Amino acid sequence: MVLSKKHGSYLAVNLAFGFGVAMGVHVAGNISGAHMNAAVTFANCALGRLPWRKFPVYVLGQFLGSFLAAATIYTLFYTAILHFSGGQLMVTGPVATAGIFATYLPDYMTLWRGFLNEVWLTGMLQLCLFAITDKENNPALPGTQALVIGILVVTIGMSLGMNTGYAINPSRDLPPRIFTFIAGWGKQVFRWHHLCGLHWLHHPTGAPEIGGLCGI
Repeated sequence: MVLSKKHGSYLAVNLAFGFGVAMGVHVAGNISGAHMNAAVTFANCALGRLPWRKFPVYVLGQFLGSFLAAATIYTLFYTAILHFSGGQLMVTGPVATAGIFATYLPDYMTLWRGFLNEVWLTGMLQLCLFAITDKENNPALPGTQALVIGILVVTIGMSLGMNTGYAINPSRDLPPRIFTFIAGWGKQVFRWHHLCGLHWLHHPTGAPEIGGLCGI
C-alpha cells in the first residue's frame, strides 16, 4: 500500500496480515501452540497456562523470526523502496517507507490515545483467542481454529487498526524497527513522534503486554 496505490489497499494489508497469522497457526499450532505474539505469551504465563521458563525462549524465537521476516521483505522489495523514495530511506514525509516494517502514530493521534488503543485491541485479541480455543466455552470447530484466528486479526485491523497500525504484538514491531535502524533508516525510527520520541516503547511495545493481561 505504501509503495503502490494501484496494487495495494488497506483491505489487502489486513487480509494478508490475517492469512499470514492463520498460516503460522497451521505451521506451529501443534508444536508450540503457535506463540507468535509476546503479549499473548506473557498473558498465558501470567495465567499459568505456560511456564515462565519458556517465556524468554518463545520471545527470542518470535523476535528472531520477525527480524528475519523484515530482512526478507527488505531484500525482495529493495528496488521498489528506493524507486518510490527516490533513493532516500525516510521515516516521515510523503516518501516515508519505515511504516512498511513497524507502526508509527499518525499526526492526529496523541500518545495516550495510541496507548489506550493498543491496550484495547490486544485485550480483545487475547479475550477472543481464549474464547476460540476454550473447550469449556463455544470453541471453533476442530480444524478451523487457524482460519478463525486469521479472521479475528482481519476484523481487529479493519475495524480499529487505523489509529495506530494495530501492532498488538511487540514481537512484530520492535525487531523490524531494529532492522530498519540497521538497514539505513537511522535512529529516527526510535525517536519520531510529534509528542514524544519514546512512542515505540510506549504504544507498540508496552501497551500490548498490558492489553494481554486485560484480556484474561
